[in-house]
Amino acid sequence: MMVIICNRRLWITTVFLILQVASNRVVLGSPFRAMYVFGDSIVDDGNNNFINSIAKSNYYPYGCDFAGGPSGRFCNGKTFVDFLGEKLGTPSPPPFADPATTGARILGGVNYASAAAGILDESGRHYGDRYSLSQQVINFETTLSQLRTMMSGDALTQYLSRSLAVFVFGSNDYINNYLMPSMYPSSYTYNPSDFANLLLNHYARQIVALYSVGLRKFMLAGLPPLGCIPNQLATGQAPPGRCVDYVNQMLGSFNEGLRSLVTMLNNGTHPGAMFVYGNTYGVFGDILNNPAAYGFNVVDRGCCGIGRNQGQITCLPFAVPCSNRNQYVFWDAFHPTHAANAILAQRAYAGSPNDCWPINLQQMALLNS
Repeated sequence: MMVIICNRRLWITTVFLILQVASNRVVLGSPFRAMYVFGDSIVDDGNNNFINSIAKSNYYPYGCDFAGGPSGRFCNGKTFVDFLGEKLGTPSPPPFADPATTGARILGGVNYASAAAGILDESGRHYGDRYSLSQQVINFETTLSQLRTMMSGDALTQYLSRSLAVFVFGSNDYINNYLMPSMYPSSYTYNPSDFANLLLNHYARQIVALYSVGLRKFMLAGLPPLGCIPNQLATGQAPPGRCVDYVNQMLGSFNEGLRSLVTMLNNGTHPGAMFVYGNTYGVFGDILNNPAAYGFNVVDRGCCGIGRNQGQITCLPFAVPCSNRNQYVFWDAFHPTHAANAILAQRAYAGSPNDCWPINLQQMALLNS
């Protein structure tokens, strides 16, 4: 799955040399002014509570290990961005759709993520309303209009340049679009490579739009091995103990293209910006291939759910989840557990270039300090 891309730019090499030394320092305080989160149910922290969607998780057992109880997070505990915010000193931001997310509450960032959302507007439409990537960008512009009333132009420019934008997109474009030929025509219209290009072209336009209004620090997370999630294992298309290989193989074009997009965006045509690629596929694959090293012993079914691999129907209200949740990689048919999210965040924050490329988020934070 990995593709090796050579550094052509001297400035990237220089950054690496500086940060190899700097990465041993402890970052005190928060070098990021705010965190803006764009994505799907992996990082949704409650937006779908407020819209007409059947993709909701604001009920027990979701949140059974979260301090605030069920919140709309699709997990037993904290999400990837909850952990990431703790490491960066930037508290997890409130959901955009919450009417209380206004005024001073937006200064630390806003979460726009929405369960069932895709890069394409039509992905996940069978779940009802959701904020697609393009709508999330529009929602950010609403936040930006509020920020303009709260600070001067120069202060806003500096604030945005020192804010982190996290993107977790693409899973629903496959699971709830391309891999559902009975409901969506995309697999008849595009081969996997062309579909990946379609997604990346849409993605790139929205990223550049956000750069144009002032955001400068971006993390773009790649796709995990979707062929290994309980939902796909429940299809019965994989031999015992294996993932659905053809699903994982089709993701290569997207992940390699996203990493190449990061290279292109870092090539000097976007002054003041830094883009990083999160190798979710590689990190998640490492967990699944070496579960004992991370304290897991169940990798092929959800802790909570109904049907084969607990992957055919997600957690129903008041269902009883497994008791040994920290030993499960998957919470339900689609989503990682609290324990797995902690590892994903740690690898994004302090991992090697194989985990987060060309630098990790701790190193990006040092560029801000």
